[in-house]
Amino acid sequence: MSRERIGVRDWAIAAGVAAILLVTGLSGQPSPTHLDPLGYALLMAGGLALAAHRRAPVTVLAVTGSCVLGYQALGFEVPALAFLFAVFAAVRAGHRVITVAGTVIMLAALPFAILAAPHGWSVDEAFTQSREALQLAWLIAAGAAGEALRQAERRADEAERTREETARRRADEERLHIARELHDSLTHQISVIKVQAEVAVHLANRRGEQVPEALLAIREAGREAARELRATLEALRDDGKSPPHGLDDVQELMERARTTGLDAKLTIEGRRHDVPAAVDRTAYRIVQESLTNIARHAGAATASVRIDYRPDTLVIQVDDDGEATPDTAQVPGVGLLGMRERVTALGGRLQAAPRGEGGFSVQAELPVDRTS
Repeated sequence: MSRERIGVRDWAIAAGVAAILLVTGLSGQPSPTHLDPLGYALLMAGGLALAAHRRAPVTVLAVTGSCVLGYQALGFEVPALAFLFAVFAAVRAGHRVITVAGTVIMLAALPFAILAAPHGWSVDEAFTQSREALQLAWLIAAGAAGEALRQAERRADEAERTREETARRRADEERLHIARELHDSLTHQISVIKVQAEVAVHLANRRGEQVPEALLAIREAGREAARELRATLEALRDDGKSPPHGLDDVQELMERARTTGLDAKLTIEGRRHDVPAAVDRTAYRIVQESLTNIARHAGAATASVRIDYRPDTLVIQVDDDGEATPDTAQVPGVGLLGMRERVTALGGRLQAAPRGEGGFSVQAELPVDRTS
C-alpha cells in the first residue's frame, strides 16, 4: 500500500464520478423497489472509493468491481465508470497482472449478476447488457492509458535521476579540479613561508636574540594557513563515500579535545531519539568547530558540551571559560559564519557571544521534524 495522502483533487474526482453514477441511476430506474436505497449506496460507494486510487489502487479495483456487480444485480443499468477509472489507476501504479486478472473475473461475473436482477433477463439479454455496462474497448483504452502514463512518469523520473547524477559528477570533477589548483598554487608557497619562519625563529633563539613579534606572527599565520588549507583540501577531495560524522561521533571529539589539555565534559539531556541526517551532521559540525575555536583562540582551561533532546528541537550548547568578556570586540571568523549558515539553512537559530561570567558560549537550536 502506498503512503500517499488522499488530497483534495482525489476527493473531487471521486465525488464527480459518484455524482455521475448516482444521476445515471436515478434517471434510469423505471419503477422504485425496496432495494433501491442499497443500489444507490453501492453507486455512491463505487464512486467515492476512487478517492484512494493512488493510495491503494488494488483495493479500489476490488471495491469498485464489487459495487458494479452489486448494483447490476439489483437492476441498476449503470455503466461501470468507476471500475474503468480503477483499471486506469491500477495499471498506472504498475499492477498490470492483478488488473488483468481482476478484469477477467469481472467480465465473467457480470452476466451472472445481471441474470440475478429483478428484470428477468434472458441469458442473451444478460450478456448484451453486460457488454453495454462494461465494454471491452473501454477497458482496453483505460488500461492502455494507465500504462502510457506510467511509462511517461518512469521516463521522467529516469531523466531527472540522470540529470542529478550528471550534476553530481560535474560537481565532483570541479571540486577535484579546485583542490588540485589550490594544492599546486598555494601549498608550496605556504610551506616555504612556514619553513622559513620556523628557521628564522630557531636561529634567533640559538643566538640568544629577541625574536621579533612580526616574525612570530608570520610563523603562527603560516601554521594556521597550512592547517586551514589542509582541511579545505580534505573537504574538497571528499567523495562522499565515507560515512558522514554525526552525534554518535561527538564523544570522539571530546576525547580528542582532552588530548590537548582541555578539560572537556559532555552532558546529554532529554530522551534520545533519531534526528534527520542533516541535523545530525550539523550538530556534529557545531561541536567540532566550537571545540576547535576553543583550542586555538579562547585560552580556556575547561569546556562543556550540552546536547539536549527535546520533542521538536535539538539544542547544542558549547561553553568555555576562556578570555572572552562581554566588553571584548568580537570579529566573527569563518568557522562561526559557517556554523550560522548551516543552522539557518535548517531553519534553526544560533547564538554565539561572550558569557557574563567570562568565556564564550555557542548555542544552536535545530528544529527536528520527526514525522518526515
